[in-house]
Amino acid sequence: MEIQKNQEYVVDIIDNGYDGEGIAKINDFTIFIQGAIKGEKVKILILKVTKSFAYGKILEILSSSRNRKDIDCATFSKCGGCTLRHIDYKETLNIKKDVVKNCLYKELHRDVEVNNTLGMENPLYYRNKLQYPIGYNKEEKPVMGIYSQRTHNIIETKQNCFIQNEKCSEIAKYIFEFAVKNNIKPYNEKTNSGTLRHIVIRIGVNSNEIMITLVVNKDEFNSEKEFVEELTKKFPEIKTIVKNYNEKNTNVILGKKNKVIYGNGYIYDMLGSYKFKISPLSFYQVNPIQTEVLYNKAMEYANLTGKETVFDLYCGIGTIGIFASDKAKKVYGIEVIPEAIEDAKENAKINGIGNTEFFAGEVEKILPELIDKRGISADVAFIDPPRKGCDNITIETLLKVTPQKIVYVSCNPATLARDIRLLEEKYELKQVQPVDMFPYTSSVECVVLLQFKY
Repeated sequence: MEIQKNQEYVVDIIDNGYDGEGIAKINDFTIFIQGAIKGEKVKILILKVTKSFAYGKILEILSSSRNRKDIDCATFSKCGGCTLRHIDYKETLNIKKDVVKNCLYKELHRDVEVNNTLGMENPLYYRNKLQYPIGYNKEEKPVMGIYSQRTHNIIETKQNCFIQNEKCSEIAKYIFEFAVKNNIKPYNEKTNSGTLRHIVIRIGVNSNEIMITLVVNKDEFNSEKEFVEELTKKFPEIKTIVKNYNEKNTNVILGKKNKVIYGNGYIYDMLGSYKFKISPLSFYQVNPIQTEVLYNKAMEYANLTGKETVFDLYCGIGTIGIFASDKAKKVYGIEVIPEAIEDAKENAKINGIGNTEFFAGEVEKILPELIDKRGISADVAFIDPPRKGCDNITIETLLKVTPQKIVYVSCNPATLARDIRLLEEKYELKQVQPVDMFPYTSSVECVVLLQFKY
C-alpha cells in the first residue's frame, strides 16, 4: 500500500523520536506524527511524503497514553519550544534517555548502558536567559514572542512562558510596550528594515542581577534616555543595558558590536561556591540548577586528586575549569570568543584562583600549539563543544596526547556519539549520564566519561 498525501490512516505509535514526535509504521514505512505518544492509537492525516518517510498530523486520539497530560500553555500547538509539554515529566526523562541510547547505537553499532536522566524537582521557569524576536504579525502589527516551529513566524506571548524566568518575562513585556508606544520600529527580515530585532534578558538567578541586551538593526532608538530612566526605575534589579548591533540578514541573533547605554556592560552570578562575570556575548548555561548537577557529575567522573593538569576545551567564561581548579594542579582553558576569555580570566581573579590560564582562539589551532610549542600535556580533558561537536583536528590531537580521562559534556547526542566512535580508537566508554537541562523541550545534555585503554 503506497502512502499518499492527504490520505487518512489509523496507526499505532510504536516509539517517540529525537524531537519527541510519535513514530508509526505502515507496511514498514515510517510516519512521524508531532504530538503523538508511544502506546497510543491515532487517526492521522498525511501532510508530506518523501522516499523514505512521511509526516502526519493527529486528527483524533483513539486510545490515549497514560503519560499524556493536559496542556497548560495557550501557545503550545504553535510554539517551537516545549515540544514535550503534553507528556508527563517523568516520561520525558525516559524519552531523552532513549534518544541518547539510540544515537549511540547508530554510531557504535552496539547497545550502550545509559544512566537514567537526571531531572528537575520543579521543572518550571528555569531559564536565566530570555531572547524574544520582535517583528510583525500577518496584520502588520508589531509582535513579540517565540518563533513557530521550523519557521520565523512569531507566536505572540499572551501569557508568561512556563520555562522563562518570570521577572525576565515581565521586563520583556514592558520593553515591548515601550517600543510600540514610542514608535520604535520592529525589524522586518524580509526587507532588512526597522530597528528592534530581539530583546535578550539575562538574570543571575542567585545574584538577582539583570542585563538587558537590545539587538538593533540600526542606531535609531527613540527616547533612549527616557527608556533607560523609566526601565531602571521600575526594575532596580537591572544592572546594565546594552545595545547590540546586527545589520546582517541572518539567523544569528547577536552581532559583534556592543554599546553600553547603562551600567558597566556585565552582571555577576553565583554557580556553586564560585562567582562569575557574564557579558552579552558570553556563553553561560541557561539552567543554573541543572548546571550545578551537570558540573558536579563531571567533577565526579574526573575524580581529581590535586596532581592533575587539566585541559578545559571550549571553556566559555571558564565555568568548568574554575570548578575543577581547586582539585587540579593546573587548568588550561581555550575558547574562540575573545570576550568570553576575558571574562574567564576575570572570573579566576574574582575567585582568587591562581592555577588557571585561558587562551582565546579556535581549539583546533590553540591546543596543538600548547602541546607542540609549550610541551604541555594533560591528565584530564574536559570538552564542552557547540552542537556541531569537536572538529577532526581536536579529536586527532587528543588521540595523540592521550589524557588518562576525557570528560565530554554535550548538548547534541548525535555529534557526541560520532565523536565517541572516533575516540574509541584509544578510549573506553565508561559512563553516559543524560541531564535534563531543558525540561519539556526535546533537548538533552550529557556528560560522558572516556578512559584511556592502555
